[in-house]
Amino acid sequence: MLILALLQAQTPAGPNPFGTVFMFGAIFLIFYFLLIRPQRKQQKAHDEMVRELSRGDEIVTIGGIIGKIVHLTEDRVTIRTAEETRLEIERSKVGRKASSPASDT
Repeated sequence: MLILALLQAQTPAGPNPFGTVFMFGAIFLIFYFLLIRPQRKQQKAHDEMVRELSRGDEIVTIGGIIGKIVHLTEDRVTIRTAEETRLEIERSKVGRKASSPASDT
């Protein structure tokens, strides 16, 4: 009788596997929309800006050097930072275009 009662006894149910999958999916979506998606959008905008650089543009490098573009190649940019000082940098190291000061006349 005791063996029959033990065989018929039900073990308590474990955690719901669908709840766990849902929780991991929700965490992934939160990371995607808060971290991954904005970073990809920013990277695309930077790549577009670097692609559209032209001679005469004033730029700021990632290191903070400000200069005017005097020569462009496929993967490098030569900038003039002072009267006769020229630096050659990689295109990917261009941080942003420097905004030209607005003239109020």
